[in-house]
Amino acid sequence: MASDRPTRDPLLREAMIKAAMPVVPVRPFVHLRVHSAYSLLEGALPLAKIIAHAVKDCAPAIAVTDTNNLFGALEFAQKATKDGIQPIIGCQLDVAFGDDDGESNRSYQKRQEVERFPLVLIAANETGYGNLVRLVSRAYLENTPGEDIHVTLAWLSELQDGLICLTGGPRGPIGSAIKAGHAELAETRLLTLKQMFGDRLYVEIERVAGYDRLIEAKTVDLAYQHELPLVATNEGFFPARDDYEAHDALIAIAESSVVAADDRRRLSPDNFLKGQAEMAELFADLPEAIDNTVEIARRCSYYPKNRNPILPRFAGGDVDNEDDAVRAEAQELARQAHAGLEYRLSTFGTAPGFTPEQYRERLDFELGIIERMKYPGYFLIVADFIKWAKSKGIPVGPGRGSGAGSLVAYATTITDIDPLRFSLLFELFLNPDRVSMPDFDIDFCQDRREEVIRYVQEKYGRDQVGQIITFGTLQARAVLRDVGRVLQMPYGQVDRLCKMVPA
Repeated sequence: MASDRPTRDPLLREAMIKAAMPVVPVRPFVHLRVHSAYSLLEGALPLAKIIAHAVKDCAPAIAVTDTNNLFGALEFAQKATKDGIQPIIGCQLDVAFGDDDGESNRSYQKRQEVERFPLVLIAANETGYGNLVRLVSRAYLENTPGEDIHVTLAWLSELQDGLICLTGGPRGPIGSAIKAGHAELAETRLLTLKQMFGDRLYVEIERVAGYDRLIEAKTVDLAYQHELPLVATNEGFFPARDDYEAHDALIAIAESSVVAADDRRRLSPDNFLKGQAEMAELFADLPEAIDNTVEIARRCSYYPKNRNPILPRFAGGDVDNEDDAVRAEAQELARQAHAGLEYRLSTFGTAPGFTPEQYRERLDFELGIIERMKYPGYFLIVADFIKWAKSKGIPVGPGRGSGAGSLVAYATTITDIDPLRFSLLFELFLNPDRVSMPDFDIDFCQDRREEVIRYVQEKYGRDQVGQIITFGTLQARAVLRDVGRVLQMPYGQVDRLCKMVPA
């Protein structure tokens, strides 16, 4: 009975309830510069941990600003909104300052000499997100092979609409110029950005261990002089301070260096996800820099959403109505498939225990499902570029994965595997009861793969063709070997540790 008495005291019960409630800071703060694991070999923050931090810290919003990519944007937006957190989509892009003349014919050496500095660009609306996507794409596609990934000031000026810009902190164009003793250059760069972004430009202040107070003071003076708002950031790369050493090993792995090396990149133990209260205390003398993080979050009204796939058309512009286009494509696919099947049967015959009529019934069954699910255009396009590749003598694989279960694919030469002969199921590839995108796994000769890509771009339009990345992850044994190398451990010791890990 004695154990029940405390909970019957209303004052004690109220105190216990308050103690269990999360503490909401008096001055809210929003992280605007966070690197997820999609900042490849740089960030060590899974998206789930970023969102979990925001939930635990009662943060209203949080940004992901990976280095030179938007790989995690959609996944982050979906997971954040599911947990009631406003996702802010941004990117840390390297910008070439001094390359604002837009000359594409400058020598490679001259272009490499142009200084590049990180700027943080945040999508305020749908227009801004579209422009951010374009900037990232141009950074990869429109630079000379061998150049570092970057955008030019000319591109930035052209595509600044809808974007909020943070000046990059101490490593950015303004902080770097001040550090080098070039105050006038810092001011020139700041005014260039102000002319581009207007009231969407924020001067970024970051305070990690060992930060240069003189550089910060001069940066703040410049911001006040030109009536530009300050914003506080704490560039996050890893979850907690205790993860610093592990992350430092990751940086050494990325640079093919060792932890003990003096001439390599190092971050600060403070580059973790700090809480709102800690950030408010850190910037107690610049409260407006904290408040502006919330203001920026309020200005951001867009994040990418999942949507149904936009299926490619083989019919082209001749048919305006989608249903008419699908019908026309279905007729063309049926024509090609029936003709192709008759050729296959006359050349290779049927599988044991099957008749030609059973093949035709299976073909018609598949064609019906393909038309119902509006995929005939996809089959026609894939068949088209495979036939083109074979006609040019480019080696093409026989087919693998669930696509090998389609008789239509076999008849149209997408695959060279008879699904009836090997008892392969079409339903594993395309199932009318579970709508999912079909996926042909096609292998082309690595040496001539680019020829096929160029053919598809030229025939269907460059704006209709995209390439999708495949992410490689570090597996346990490989990680142990890499960590052992950067820690300069004896090879024999590392090898024994690796052999203890199950394959």
